[in-house]
Amino acid sequence: MRYYRRRQNGEPRLLATADGTAYDLTSAKPGVDSFGALAEAADVTDRTPDRVAEPLLEEAEAFPVSTVDDDPAVPLVAEEVWAAGVTYRISEEARTAESGMPEIYVDVYDADRPELFLKSTPGRTVGPGAAIGVREDSEWNVPEPELGVVLYRGEIVGYTVGNDVSSRSIEGANPLYLPQAKIYDRCCSLGPCVATDIDDPHDLEMSLTVYRNETAAFEGRTTTAGMVRSCEELVSYLTRHNAVPEVTVLLTGTSIVPDDEFSLQPGDTVVVDIEGIGTLRNPVTAV
Repeated sequence: MRYYRRRQNGEPRLLATADGTAYDLTSAKPGVDSFGALAEAADVTDRTPDRVAEPLLEEAEAFPVSTVDDDPAVPLVAEEVWAAGVTYRISEEARTAESGMPEIYVDVYDADRPELFLKSTPGRTVGPGAAIGVREDSEWNVPEPELGVVLYRGEIVGYTVGNDVSSRSIEGANPLYLPQAKIYDRCCSLGPCVATDIDDPHDLEMSLTVYRNETAAFEGRTTTAGMVRSCEELVSYLTRHNAVPEVTVLLTGTSIVPDDEFSLQPGDTVVVDIEGIGTLRNPVTAV
């Protein structure tokens, strides 16, 4: 299934889509108003989120699937969003080219231990349709479309689309500036949903389009088959000696890298699509 979150009369609602219909799970069970609540019930009853949701479909208010785009919200409230770096060859090449210390990126691409870093918190994360931010003190800003792994108590329960918006000029100046290049207001977007029925997350088509003045200023396509590490390996390192929050998202790295001459601008619109999950669309603003 795919799980969406929206607001109705100011209150959060959890929607599930199945067989071309959207179901308001919160109408059937008021306590199920977020994916986290659904995952918690699944954990307590030792079932999957889908098995918990299925009995609620009969009692839930049904809508056309198109309504999931009405007043959308971040599909889940992840207390922490983490990200992995240099998991694709093109990402290693791009970060080597931008940095004055290129050898560290070559080393981490081939190393046993992956690069993992804290990316965002709930207050910095936006959902579908909300503006992502580019830093005004950065001259070179890029979107980074990524597959997001959704964890509940450290276990994989679904997948989402993520945009790890980054300042390449700040990180390129010195790798120790990575937190400033990655963590700031509106630095991350997630959505449009959480998908729980992905058979193989390592074989998904992914695309990125940046629109400027209603024209495609950049387009790129890739597949998650190019990841040098598996989702399970990345999660194992994230949870090693690290008590992650109940609901956590791990972004798995990008392999779509715009040309060096390209930088996001306020007013742009970024569209990321991942096969089997959906399309995440965000306008760009300065922060």
